[in-house]
Amino acid sequence: MSASALLLPLLLAQPAADMAERGPEPEVPIQTPVETPAEPRSVILPPGEDPAPGEVDAGVLDGRRRPGFEPNLPDRAVQTNEGALRAPPPEAFPTDQLPVPDRWRILTGLCPQKGADQSLFTVFGAMRDVCHSKRDPYHQNLLKGDIPLGEKRPAFLKGDDWFLNLGLVSDTVLEPRTFPIPVGVQTTARPQSLDVFGRDASFVFSQSFIASASLIKGQTAFKPPEIEYRVAVAFNYNHVRVPERRVLYVEPSKGITRSDNFLGLQEAFVDYHIRNTSERYDFDSVRVGIQPFQADFRGFLFNDNQPGIRFFGNRDNNRVQYNLAVFWRTEKDTNSGLNNLTESLRDDFVFVANLYRQDFLIPSLTSQVTVVYNRNREANDVQIDDNGFPVRPALLGNLRGRDYDVVYLGYNADGRIGRINLTASAYGAFGKDGNSFFTGAKADIRAFFGAAELSYDHDWMRFRLSGLYASGDGDPYDNTETGFDAIFENPIFAGADTSYWIRQTIPFAGGGRVISINGRNGILNSLRSSKDQGQSNFNNPGTILLGAGADFDLTPELRLSGNANHLWFENTATLQALRMEGSIPKAIGWDLSTAAIWRPKATQNLVFRLSAAALLPGKGFKDLFDNVNGHRSYYSVLANIIVAY
Repeated sequence: MSASALLLPLLLAQPAADMAERGPEPEVPIQTPVETPAEPRSVILPPGEDPAPGEVDAGVLDGRRRPGFEPNLPDRAVQTNEGALRAPPPEAFPTDQLPVPDRWRILTGLCPQKGADQSLFTVFGAMRDVCHSKRDPYHQNLLKGDIPLGEKRPAFLKGDDWFLNLGLVSDTVLEPRTFPIPVGVQTTARPQSLDVFGRDASFVFSQSFIASASLIKGQTAFKPPEIEYRVAVAFNYNHVRVPERRVLYVEPSKGITRSDNFLGLQEAFVDYHIRNTSERYDFDSVRVGIQPFQADFRGFLFNDNQPGIRFFGNRDNNRVQYNLAVFWRTEKDTNSGLNNLTESLRDDFVFVANLYRQDFLIPSLTSQVTVVYNRNREANDVQIDDNGFPVRPALLGNLRGRDYDVVYLGYNADGRIGRINLTASAYGAFGKDGNSFFTGAKADIRAFFGAAELSYDHDWMRFRLSGLYASGDGDPYDNTETGFDAIFENPIFAGADTSYWIRQTIPFAGGGRVISINGRNGILNSLRSSKDQGQSNFNNPGTILLGAGADFDLTPELRLSGNANHLWFENTATLQALRMEGSIPKAIGWDLSTAAIWRPKATQNLVFRLSAAALLPGKGFKDLFDNVNGHRSYYSVLANIIVAY
């Protein structure tokens, strides 16, 4: 007999029919005590202990208020309806119950097998939402971790609570853009048009495929996994066209177009659950291998996938979380930004310790304190990128390699203050640079950073205010470097990669060779050779940003956003020294952007995004950059399609 035939009587059973055969129970008056109840007491009990008569447990979660909790119970209800019937005895209910393999397959066990009678659908029309293809990602699915493997698991996996989660993501980017492009010293793409700056239009096409697989043991709906094995591989193909030579390749003969591809291992780790420390599954775990890590809420300091060892867990009913980790940085592929494990690992280590506390300093605000130590020993390492350009040491100043030790002390907050949403970060960077490229001597590092974003929600609208400050170096020839730089930034802030300044890289022509003012998907004016392969640089002009934006959820599927940011250099002394100019204004200009995001299924499985941004240069930017077309502004258009399974 099929499972459908066995379970159907259970669904259609009518307890009232059984009661009718037995006849009604004799009427027995319900007696109600008339004594006055004692006033209940509110007490705090240890976990698992029941309150005594007259006591109320007020401390189920110590330090948290239970919704609807009142320390004094109302008076006991008195029932006087004489002639009422008692509840039927247990034997009055159906007993034809059948065990099922597990709770995940209760409904799908009723689905007709392939080729069987489909008449069950006419009885239960709602079952059409349960019985579906195993390849359907929008419903309960074995391939995406909704159902345990059960008997389908390999023999070496002990236990019946193993889950498999497979993922495949396609990420397509089309990006027309303009930015100041320097003309190569030896040649130009247009004879008899030598100048400092050339034409400014370029185009990027990038296609990425990310395949991931996770094997997880444990019922993770209410407790951490006992063990997880995860692998993620990314393949990227990119095509770029620019109007000038020696932008894509160091050799002028290679032209103005480039097509490249790369396969990188982005995740490969084992996550092991060490122990539970409370009945509510506070825990300690360790994760070893290539893994994602973000040092703060918005990715200002370190946000990357790197090999490492990370101890993490929580305490006090998940109100306290901690991380202790060390990461050994890999080389990156120049054109895709993926991990390049064919190269030796860098002599660059990142040590992290942080602590999160919910409802601190005020309720609904999560506070984080963090200490990050970056140890770099690449003074004797000469690194040339895949296009032939030197990235270590940076071609600035005395062109010598550098070692440095930097400790970042930070406080980060994320949550709400009444109706206001708040995200904030503050860092101080302290350490030693073994070689200041201006003086050739050792220098102290003393730099500071602060950023905050306030937002207010009104129905389907969110309004945002953003502010950022990163200190700049006011005297490049002294023995103190005060320009703030991150380890590997990837900020979700002030419009993120919709913003022109965050999305585009501006070459620092005329002051350093193959040096950029800022990095792609970065906000800091750090004067680095590369965000991916270069070293941190604390001799930089710093950054100031003030901005406003808004998000409009017109429907659950469609969101429109807009941002207006104004940017400045915090101090232009470094730029003046490198350009040998007496005065450079601080104003970078206005960064205006808008974006539309459409999710046809109201999920993250299919996302279309179209954004446009423009930079309206200020006096400082105009002093540094130009183009032969005479364009007064620069633009960036981003069309992005994400398909995920």
